Amino acid sequence: MTTPYRAADDRYTRMPYRRTGRSGLDLPALSLGLWHNFGDTTPMATQRDVLLRAFDLGVTHIDLANNYGPPHGSAEESFGRHLARDLRPYRDELVISTKAGYDMWPGPYGDGGSRKYLLSSLDQSLARMGLDHVDIFYSHRPDPTVPIEETMGALHTAVVSGRAIYAGISNYSPAQTRAAARVLADLGTPLLIHQPSYSMFNRHVEIAQPGPDGAAAESLLDVVGDLGVGTIVFSPLAQGLLTGRYLDGDIPADSRAAVGHFLKPERIDETYLARARALAEVATGRGQSLAQLALSWVLRDERVTSALIGASSVAQLEENIAALSAPALTAEELAAIEPHAVDGTAR
Repeated sequence: MTTPYRAADDRYTRMPYRRTGRSGLDLPALSLGLWHNFGDTTPMATQRDVLLRAFDLGVTHIDLANNYGPPHGSAEESFGRHLARDLRPYRDELVISTKAGYDMWPGPYGDGGSRKYLLSSLDQSLARMGLDHVDIFYSHRPDPTVPIEETMGALHTAVVSGRAIYAGISNYSPAQTRAAARVLADLGTPLLIHQPSYSMFNRHVEIAQPGPDGAAAESLLDVVGDLGVGTIVFSPLAQGLLTGRYLDGDIPADSRAAVGHFLKPERIDETYLARARALAEVATGRGQSLAQLALSWVLRDERVTSALIGASSVAQLEENIAALSAPALTAEELAAIEPHAVDGTAR
């Protein structure tokens, strides 16, 4: 018989919180993403240990999507079981998010950005998790075949119907982000947050992109800063490339590169190794691991509200959260990082 869970009394003393853009919502500097480690392939006991330890350390934000697993939907189902068993008394202390936008079920209504798909998916997600609402509902990606007014209108409906408290977007370009924010503002539902990928090896959010109809080029970080939209970044460790797992040039049998689904073995090349080893030297000089340095680096920008971490064990979770106790990066450290933090590394 498992001992009933009681959250740590000091959980809110262990985590810094950041305001999400110009909203009233605070998020933990590190949030827990359930992308890889909460599907049917991960033991429920391991999931429970990670999830509850995260909450004990002040991680109040749990990030999901309809297709997280594997298989699709299983991460939400797993989280729903943990919520019912352990976290239900703490529901109002949690920020729970989910998304829809990628392939989920067969046929023309199980993918994309249509109103039909987004709202049907949200209803399914709520049923899987045993919730009457989520705190944030995202459009997981832009759909160029659907008017942005329809996609944002579905997010607006999710909020005004009480199925979500806030609206978010993910993987939108700077121009698409401006358009989404404009449509939502006209409807009366502010855009709360954007979720892009960002790491020392994937810096696209810093790169200015041309606007529509000759508008000035601007970066995604410039846009969210101007609009007062929060930013929560995923893959801050570049799918494990910014950890110590590959620094000796070998590929561990249980690593993502060995599995080869999102991270291919050929990405562990000499260019990557040289850059990762140089960054690891900077980390060592700060008393950090490479992963901790990578988290400190993405959080250096005040426009980044939170960084999403995944964890396959409590030890990995605790190592990542320990990054928050390190001092801010100095100008000298940032200068030492810059030649090796190259966008497109191992892409």
